[in-house]
Amino acid sequence: MVIAVAGLRERKKEQTRRRIAEVALRLFTERGFDAVTVNEIAEAAEVAKATLFAYFPTKESLALHGVGGDPLAEIVARRPPGQTFLEALRAHFRAFAAAQPPEADLDALLARVRVIQSSPALQNAANALLYQQRQALAQVLADEYGPTAAALMAAQVAASLLALQETYFQRLLSGASAEDVGRALRQDVELAFDLLQHGLDHMKGR
Repeated sequence: MVIAVAGLRERKKEQTRRRIAEVALRLFTERGFDAVTVNEIAEAAEVAKATLFAYFPTKESLALHGVGGDPLAEIVARRPPGQTFLEALRAHFRAFAAAQPPEADLDALLARVRVIQSSPALQNAANALLYQQRQALAQVLADEYGPTAAALMAAQVAASLLALQETYFQRLLSGASAEDVGRALRQDVELAFDLLQHGLDHMKGR
């Protein structure tokens, strides 16, 4: 009984979080990020302002939900013995690319991308989140490779993942079908990690 009640509570929390996020994205899409206030989002989502901040600590976090969210450092830290950090990351992004998101999720993703691209403040905030993600990865790698090599490795991984993301969004925004975009992403993931593992010489003869 306790487990059932706890599960119901968590589902309600997730429903509230999702509703707030969906309302915020709709308002940002309609009016622009800067023109919408937190009070307006809370009122439209029918929650108290304090409740909104309990789920999303800043206005920026409402628009940047998921940006820099891949737990790169955790994936590397928790990889099984004998697996390299690149193998662990490849497996993670290979699984991500293999999953076909629902069309509604793709529409929401594209709306979020457009909102971020239209706001310099959000672009700066997104870059800060990606920097934090890269720094966390470097810290995990430092024990094995030393701080300088770890920083360089993390930078290369982060740059490759950012390029994958940008190419993925560009294809979606161009109107390509979700199936074609997904197929291209799966190929791009393999190419990106081949280059990370083997270097630019890997491109010779391709």
